[in-house]
Amino acid sequence: MIQRGQLVRHDFAIRDLTVSAVRELSPGFRRVTLTGADLAGFTSLGAGDHSKVFFPDPANGDYAVPALTEDGLRMPDAGTVIMRDYTPRAFRELSAELDIDFYLHGDDGPASAWAARASEGDRLVLAGPRGSHLPPTGAARVVLLGDETALPAIARWIEILPEPIEVFVFVELGNQSDAAYLDPDHVHRARVVWLGKGDGGLERAIRSLDTAVIGDDTYFWGAGDSESLLPVRHYLRRELGLPVTQVKLTGYWKPGVEALDHHAPIDPTDPD
Repeated sequence: MIQRGQLVRHDFAIRDLTVSAVRELSPGFRRVTLTGADLAGFTSLGAGDHSKVFFPDPANGDYAVPALTEDGLRMPDAGTVIMRDYTPRAFRELSAELDIDFYLHGDDGPASAWAARASEGDRLVLAGPRGSHLPPTGAARVVLLGDETALPAIARWIEILPEPIEVFVFVELGNQSDAAYLDPDHVHRARVVWLGKGDGGLERAIRSLDTAVIGDDTYFWGAGDSESLLPVRHYLRRELGLPVTQVKLTGYWKPGVEALDHHAPIDPTDPD
């Protein structure tokens, strides 16, 4: 029987960091490497971890960053806090370097616009993760699914899962060239299927899985566009009746919604 992985809490801190390197990973992905003394004590143990990243005001470059108090985060008295959640892609403690991979949406969103222009010496402020969910126990296979925004977490899942566990990956791409984001080692480790976007391919792919794949020892994790994940969730949780311990789907974004709360249920009318 599958059980959710242990939740490990971390000391919460606000970290004022500096860009030390920028690397193009694919047409749509840019890796920003951050460094600084504030990375002391940084911890990220789970593939689905997220840090809150604070971006400068695109109009004037000013930062509005909360202060950490005994009662939690205190918002600044002036300025607009521009904050998004991002997966810590990799942390190298010895060199005090943190990688965050940005999917460039090709729009004027504050995070994508900042990442597209980021260069060595730029400032970036982040907080968290507050905690890490370790991988589930009791799984013989794990199915990972989503769109481009889920790829950094999917890459971490592939790296974290023990070798005996089978890994299946289904990802919707707007530009098939972004398949280069995953390293060859990732593709070799998992069974990766790249899908087109906007035609319900993700739901069809999950429905087409052999019944032998979807057993009581299969764990599903997915993230990305909440509208694409909604029918997948309905199929897994309602049609197949899989328990909540086997399915974790998170809406990273939703068309027309700015800064979607990824903690909110994908289907507010049918929350877990």
